[in-house]
Amino acid sequence: MAYVEQQPVATQGMVATGGNRNAKNLPIDGEGRQWSNGLFDCCNDAGTCVLSWFCPCVVYGQNKQRLDHLQGKGTPDPEHGGCSSGDCCIHGLITGCCGAGWILQIGTRANVRSRYGIKGDSWSDCCASFWCMPCALTQESQEIMLEEQSFGGHQKA
Repeated sequence: MAYVEQQPVATQGMVATGGNRNAKNLPIDGEGRQWSNGLFDCCNDAGTCVLSWFCPCVVYGQNKQRLDHLQGKGTPDPEHGGCSSGDCCIHGLITGCCGAGWILQIGTRANVRSRYGIKGDSWSDCCASFWCMPCALTQESQEIMLEEQSFGGHQKA
């Protein structure tokens, strides 16, 4: 009798744990895939876009908290990021004092790209965060939202 010593592994397009990290089933190559929404597709989520323009610290804090919850617990954040996190306060202080909140965003953007297997590098994260912080924040929020929605029943608050 022969024994198989290898366990089956997830293949491309399958979800091993958590939600769907490629909800739009975008093609994946050796470098990864594209963002589910373009950088300037902000109007797909007008509420987040407007909030990103006037209070980027709130959207930054929400994105970071939602991403941390997905990574740590494997489920969507029931508070949908809330609006009074320490990350929000730090971003707000740095943005208010010297306009450099975008620096914090680079790391979170890299974490979003890594989680979802999105093409890019530190330079593209830096450029998007510096030159169009509201668009980048909205794009990141949309990517996180697609995974949250794939759990079913979880809608944007």
